[in-house]
Amino acid sequence: QLQLVESGGGLVQPGGSLRLSCAASGFRLDYYAIGWFRQAPGKEREGVSCISSGGSTHYAESVKGRFTISRDNAKNTLYLQMNSLKPEDTAVYYCAALLPFRGACVHSLPVPDGVDYWGQGTQVTVSS
Repeated sequence: QLQLVESGGGLVQPGGSLRLSCAASGFRLDYYAIGWFRQAPGKEREGVSCISSGGSTHYAESVKGRFTISRDNAKNTLYLQMNSLKPEDTAVYYCAALLPFRGACVHSLPVPDGVDYWGQGTQVTVSS
């Protein structure tokens, strides 16, 4: 059974850092395009970052230079290092995986409708 479990969310002050983790089970992360989405209250879910099976990475303009996505194949875990956090980064962050045949995250961030598997989400709150 394929499962994605996020952790690492919490409350942080503006300018602070957090690292989100997404542990995968039931499949190999490096065979899939995987990434992070977020959804703030009253807003649509949006793509934050992704990494393709070939290692290509993409970021939303709003997080470029501040967030870094990485994958540990030995631990079958996806990470999102978030630095210089801003109040507008406050949202529930979701880990996502897309089936290999979609060829996702090669040229751009995938859209939420294209995601095959979702984690349960972890809350990130940036506030003083």
